[in-house]
Amino acid sequence: MRMWQDYMRKMPYAGQYYAFSEYCEHTFGERLYKIPLDIGCTCPNRDGTLGFGGCTFCSAGGSGEFAGSSSRSVTEQLEEGIKKARVIRPRIEHYIAYFQAFTNTYGDPAHLQTQYEEAASHPLVSAIAIATRPDCFSDAIYDVLANVSAIKPVIVELGLQTIHDGTAKRFHRGYATEVIYPVLERLQELNLPVVLHLMLGLPGETKSDFLETIDRINQFPIAGVKFHLLYLLKDTVLAKEMPQEALLTEEAYLDWLCEGIAHLRSDIAIHRITGDPPKDLLLGPAWCLKKGQVLNHIHHELKSRGIRQGCRYQERHTT
Repeated sequence: MRMWQDYMRKMPYAGQYYAFSEYCEHTFGERLYKIPLDIGCTCPNRDGTLGFGGCTFCSAGGSGEFAGSSSRSVTEQLEEGIKKARVIRPRIEHYIAYFQAFTNTYGDPAHLQTQYEEAASHPLVSAIAIATRPDCFSDAIYDVLANVSAIKPVIVELGLQTIHDGTAKRFHRGYATEVIYPVLERLQELNLPVVLHLMLGLPGETKSDFLETIDRINQFPIAGVKFHLLYLLKDTVLAKEMPQEALLTEEAYLDWLCEGIAHLRSDIAIHRITGDPPKDLLLGPAWCLKKGQVLNHIHHELKSRGIRQGCRYQERHTT
């Protein structure tokens, strides 16, 4: 795997933005598919360390609604996930083992290393992706990540959502934005690429707030981002606090997203451009369930606006 620093430059990409598929081709020489895993982790924002129930938009399943069952081994979850993936992505030959559910650096380091190494040993796994929070690292965890990355490439995904601490307090994120800075520095030293999760339409945030988040993360040593739409799920705190009318319309989402892509540094790969809400839990917005249609609308809007990733960023840094 190439160093993430190789991508701290303008990358050529075929479409209007640097897509995850192209990142995989540039990095691994082929397209990969993520297999979501659940290894029974929890979160300091759920177990009482920082709070209970997680962020206000989190359901009981947290971020792992599509992951396998933690009652099964990593290998069993991978085999089942690969079997399903071959039906919908028959041309994909290798996979990313994605430790998705909850906070996957929050636990006993020795146990976590065992789980990561089990995934890394699978012959069809080309890389490991670990979803976590920036307040859940320690020297022991950094050592584990370094050890596993010697076996297979490791990508670290951090749930930032926003750089605005006022917004973060509203949805009970549980840490200040400044917590991420030493984590990014240490992961950079370990040569581990970082993907930040960002959310559009957070309670009280405006388009300007979102673009400020983009401008800030452009200064970070990161390799990728995931864009998520805020949606309301059943039995969440946010569903009781936020009326559905306050959610972004599709038109607003397209506007925010396209401008965000225009402001985003061109070497930062976009691993996700919209969300996949669990249908049985979704309260709104209903339009996000038509993912294929939404993706078509995104690409059409980018073309109609003449937007290519980083075009606004480039303008600001060349004038």
